Amino acid sequence: MEKVRDYFKVFFGGLLGIMMAILPVTILWQVLTGGMVFGMDVITNIGGLVTMFGESGFVGLVTLVIVMSFFIKE
Repeated sequence: MEKVRDYFKVFFGGLLGIMMAILPVTILWQVLTGGMVFGMDVITNIGGLVTMFGESGFVGLVTLVIVMSFFIKE
């Protein structure tokens, strides 16, 4: 069971790494060309996410801290 957990941890860690590498490229692409990437408006989605955290008050702050803890490597 521990091997399965480790496999998923490595798999999702790699997937997250790929997504975090693609994100700046998609933002740059949208800024330079004005076109959508993969049918998504990346900048609007990021802005909506930030707005959602801001409007949620304390709960938004706690959620943001939890989400950021996933991205911080120790």
